[in-house]
Amino acid sequence: MTVNYWLFKSEPSVFSIDDLASSPNQTTHWDGVRNYQARNYLRDSIKLNDMVFFYHSNSDPSGIAGIAYVTKIGYPDFTALDVNNHHHDPKSTVDNPIWYMVDVKFKEKFKSIISLQTLKNYPELENMVLLQKGSRLSIQPVAKQEWDFILKIAKKL
Repeated sequence: MTVNYWLFKSEPSVFSIDDLASSPNQTTHWDGVRNYQARNYLRDSIKLNDMVFFYHSNSDPSGIAGIAYVTKIGYPDFTALDVNNHHHDPKSTVDNPIWYMVDVKFKEKFKSIISLQTLKNYPELENMVLLQKGSRLSIQPVAKQEWDFILKIAKKL
C-alpha cells in the first residue's frame, strides 16, 4: 500500500507537537477541521500509516515542527455534535455527519522548526501547496519529493 504525505496545521497555543508527544500513547484525534476541502482529505484520502508534517501556524516562527503518522482513518468528528464544544456544528448529526477527523501518533520533533520563510527559500519547494499564494488549508497534501527534501533540511538544522 502506498504511503501518502500530508501537512497538518495547528496553532501551538491550541495544540502543539509537544502536546502530541505528551498525549496518552502519543496519540490524539485531529478534530475541529471546518473546511470542506480539508474535510474531504480527512474523510476520503488520508489512509492508515500516511505520514504527516506537524506545522505550527500563527506562531513565531510558523513552520514545520516535526512528524506524526495516521493511526486511524477518517471517522465522524464527535466534537461537532457536542453543544459545549467550540467546534460544535448544529447541522452535523449522528445520522448525517458533516465533519471528519483522523487519529495521529507522534513520531519525531525536529531540533528546530523549519520556518515558512526557510521553506520559501528553496526553489525545489516552489510547487508545494503550503507555499502557494492564498493557500490556507489546515490539511494539505505534500508530494513525496517535497517530503524527502524537507527531511534533508530538518537533518541540517
